[in-house]
Amino acid sequence: MFIETNQVRNQIIPLEAFSISNVNLVIKREDQLHPDISGNKLRKLKYNILEAKRLNKSTLLTFGGAYSNHIAAVAAMGKEYGFKTIGIIRGEELVDKVSINATLSFAESCGMLLYFISREEYRKKDELFFSENLKSIYGDFYLLPEGGTNDFAVKGCAEILTNKDTSFDYVCSSVGTGGTIAGLIKSSNSLQTILGFSALKGTFQTSYINKFTRKKNYRILDDYCFGGYAKVNTELIEFMNDFKNKTAVSLDPIYTGKMIFGIFDLINKGYFKKNSTILAVHTGGLQGINGMNALLKKKNLPTII
Repeated sequence: MFIETNQVRNQIIPLEAFSISNVNLVIKREDQLHPDISGNKLRKLKYNILEAKRLNKSTLLTFGGAYSNHIAAVAAMGKEYGFKTIGIIRGEELVDKVSINATLSFAESCGMLLYFISREEYRKKDELFFSENLKSIYGDFYLLPEGGTNDFAVKGCAEILTNKDTSFDYVCSSVGTGGTIAGLIKSSNSLQTILGFSALKGTFQTSYINKFTRKKNYRILDDYCFGGYAKVNTELIEFMNDFKNKTAVSLDPIYTGKMIFGIFDLINKGYFKKNSTILAVHTGGLQGINGMNALLKKKNLPTII
């Protein structure tokens, strides 16, 4: 049903192209897992889908914003595995903009029913009455939290690292809700340091991560969030484009681009031990590039190649 972990490629990055010679960087190409359900989103959904089937649920319901990789992934997963899908979307103003939003139009093309609510309503989505109201409207469904992180998601993300990854000194991942890195920490060994690059301001994910593992061999950094979630600037875009030109690896601007930028900055600052090996997990999210480029064009800023 799902691709095997050991089929994911570890790609060596030629750091000499960036005049770096004191460490080794390898990218785990989780973005190549599936054309539409790439990276950590497939990992997070794997055991949730199996649980939904076990419970004989026919509908998946979840939440997200205008450029949510999770919304796109759930829509694609539903289409591929025969589930109806419902997306509760943050922002009533988007209801008439689906056709010009790459993420939402893709989700709709996969058969996802989109339901737009105000940001005030959205903040109440985790309250019991909200869920009960949705059931009165849509009937029975399997609920996936925003971002897809729950126990089943962490179980799936724990499968990212394999036996061939045990020799890496550092394992790096971008961090949103914290589910992916929680899985990485669980499957890491005691000699490895897990570095999380937060896509949002703050390192609040720590308390959530600690619910899933007692290991303390990790650190969350928010130094490279570029001001907050989905915020970018010319420096980041130019870095991503240069990286693609030299490595042929595309990065997304929300998560992986910021992580790789952060890794390079830390290398240049001497953070990593000399001759250490770094494994960076590419969590996908490339579907969001078109939407980001549309925003960048409006601001007369460089676009992502």
